[in-house]
Parts: sequence; structure tokens; C-alpha cells
Amino acid sequence: MKKSIILGTSAIVAVAGIAYADGHMASDMTLVSWGGAYQASQQNAYVAPYIANNEGVTAVWDESSSEAVAKLRAMNEAGNVTWDVVDVVAADAIRLCDEGLALEIDHDEMLADGDDGSSASDDFGDLIVSDCFIPQIVYSTTFGYRDDLVGDTPPTSVCDVYDLEAYPGMRSLERNPIANLEWALICDGVDIADVYDVLETEEGQDRAFAKMDTIKDNVIWWSAGADTPQLLADGEIVMGSTYNGRLFSLIEEQDQPVSMLWDWQMFDLDGWIIPAGLSPEREARALDFVRFATDTQRLADQAKYISYGPARQSSAPLVSTHETLGIEMAPHMPTDPANSVNTFLFNYEWWADYRDDLDAKFQAWLAQ
Repeated sequence: MKKSIILGTSAIVAVAGIAYADGHMASDMTLVSWGGAYQASQQNAYVAPYIANNEGVTAVWDESSSEAVAKLRAMNEAGNVTWDVVDVVAADAIRLCDEGLALEIDHDEMLADGDDGSSASDDFGDLIVSDCFIPQIVYSTTFGYRDDLVGDTPPTSVCDVYDLEAYPGMRSLERNPIANLEWALICDGVDIADVYDVLETEEGQDRAFAKMDTIKDNVIWWSAGADTPQLLADGEIVMGSTYNGRLFSLIEEQDQPVSMLWDWQMFDLDGWIIPAGLSPEREARALDFVRFATDTQRLADQAKYISYGPARQSSAPLVSTHETLGIEMAPHMPTDPANSVNTFLFNYEWWADYRDDLDAKFQAWLAQ
């Protein structure tokens, strides 16, 4: 059932499925993303062409997506929302939607149909995990390692991260519980099918933290997606977790002596939300932008710059070669059969329920 989208008290004119307040849109946008290679792919694939097609419109970036929930909560409390379109992971989109901090979207009315004639909701399918979420990409969090620091036997299992004897040196892990707790339980012998059931219990959480205790002194904690690639490039770590697209950039574009460890990579979804509470003019501009930025061609174009799978089914056949390297991109996607022997899907609904509690527990554990 479609929802009514209310942009404000001004009169609304609907043109080609896009809502305009009084026929006018704001001329500037603040876009929020993650920095690094991913943000560059967004800039190249759809922000630059959108600006080129809309004379007088400007866009500036804020690289605060890792803090999106906390910052939007604070902005809402202060009654001063300064962001227009925000890139978030699916679990954060669910939380923001549930808290009324993100605009609900009628995907079929507000987004473009697929180039194959499919409606937006059919084209995105199950990746629409929230009424507020506008999917962009499927990516994975996985590990990279320095070829010259792992000896004659490169790591083949994610659990090699816990093997300090075979692979001495520093590791990097993200400064939050997601994926870290799942990997800890997998490497402590929990079957992947049971991981979230175990993690729901106090005993299971203690078990995961106890496993992480075994490498805690050898971990550099990262907050930005660009951190691990830089640590690997500088030789400060033996191995570290990050997003697969960041590792692709490091390996293929920068030609660093780094390889991918795909074992038990965590699939996840990333996309846009539009904050609730924008003026009608800003909201209309945001809606116009996301309609353009998430059409079939734009999502396929993003795969020219980074190895993330486009969220639209209609985009997949259009994925071809890297814009500058000329290499085929499909084999570098996390969903390629050779890369996805052992994977798990980030359980965004589970984390939406448990994130705040486990964030607090994780931060307390870090401080010990």
C-alpha cells in the first residue's frame, strides 16, 4: 500500500513522480557519506552529472556517516537539521525511520522505474528494508593483509586474525561491535546458523568479548573506512577489516602489496535516507537528487569506480569495466561465486534491536 508523502504546508506540484514545493527547489545540498574511495565513486557516478544537469545547484560533502544516528538525533533535538541526503547502512536507516528522523518514501512514486520497465520496488526487491531506505549498493566487510608480512603461508580463514603465533603483529578492527562479535563467535566454534541466537544471550556476548580479549592488545581500532587501507599501505598492520571496495582501490588502483581474505565476509546494504524536518524546498531538492542518483544507469555507473554491487537488478547487466583500469569489475564484486564460498548477511533487523545495548557494552569493554 502506497503512503502519502507530505512535504510541508506549501502547495505541492507533482511532476514526473517528483514532489516540488511551490514548484521550487533549494539550490544547494549537503550530502553525507563515508569519505575515501566510496565517496569518490558517488561523486563521479552521480553527483557530478547531477550538478552538470542542474545549473546553479551546488553540493558539499560531510564525511560523518559513521555518526549519522547520533548526529541526526542531536540535530532533531536542537531543531536544526543541516543535512539534506545521508548515506547510511541498512540498520541505521531502520533505526532512524523508527525514531521518525528519516522521511518515509513511496519508492514507486518517488524513484525512477528500472530501465527494463520494472517498478522501483520490484527492481530493488527485498533490499528495501525500511520505508525510509533508498538502496544503493551491496558491499561486504572483509579483511585485507600485507603479502610481505604474512610469511610463506598467507591466511585463508578469518580465524587467522586470531592466530598471533602464525601471524604476529597488529591488526585493525572497526570500533563497533558489528561483525566483530559475529567473527569472534565463529572463531570460537559457533556454527554460523547459531551465531545470532547465541549473541542474544548474556553468556554468548561474554563469550564473544572473551574471544576478542585474546587479540585486544594487538588491535588498532578504526572509525573511518579509509583507515585500514592507509594502515596496510604504511605497513603498520599485518591484516585488517574494512569494506571490500576500499581494498579493491588499494590493490588494483594503488598497486599495494595487499591481498583480500574473503572468508566469512559480511554482506551488507548501504543507501540514502532523507532527514525528516527539512523545509519543503530542501526536501524537494533531496528527492529530485535521489531519484536521479538511484536510477538504473547511475547505479551501474558507480561500479565503474568501486567494486560494490548495484542495488537495482536492472543495473547488473550494465556493469562492465573499470573507468580507468579497463579491468572487468564483476570478478571483484563480493557476490562473485569465487569470493562468496563462506559469507553471512548482516542481520540488520537483529542489530536494529540490539545495537544501542551492544554499543554501550562494546565501549565499556574497550575502556577496560
